Amino acid sequence: MNIVLIGYRGTGKSTVAKILGQRLQRTVISTDAEIVKEAGQSIPQIVEESGWDHFRELETQMCRKLQDQTDLVIDTGGGLILKEKNATILKDNGTIFWLTAEVSTIVKRISGDTQRPSLSGTKTFVEEIEDILNERTPKYQAAADHSIPTDQTTPHKLADTILSLIEK
Repeated sequence: MNIVLIGYRGTGKSTVAKILGQRLQRTVISTDAEIVKEAGQSIPQIVEESGWDHFRELETQMCRKLQDQTDLVIDTGGGLILKEKNATILKDNGTIFWLTAEVSTIVKRISGDTQRPSLSGTKTFVEEIEDILNERTPKYQAAADHSIPTDQTTPHKLADTILSLIEK
């Protein structure tokens, strides 16, 4: 069974995935990093050249590649859940944990990130985060087996929480 981490960027998915991978001696897969590696381009380059729809299709292809593998910790891109089938594919062989954070926490954590293109292109940084979270929250809720707030805790404690939920 895989451990799948979903959530908006800046909620701690990558950091927690690394900790879980070390503790469980499992391979950690970042769907975004794998897409970048296979495409030979950064996400901003992929989006600029081919658009968001193409990038979302690459996410679905990645989910299909991972669906028959086991004992992975999968760190997903924040928008992977926009296609319901992606969550369905990953849930077939995994438990999905939605890492959440308040907008102010996300802003603090990702304000220097240059590897993500704007999703709206027209709004302020904070407005974009608020709007995207409003759009995605129902999709995260629908996909998740468990929801875990990340604002007031450390990545190691988050990993402890996930491990305790898996053991139940």
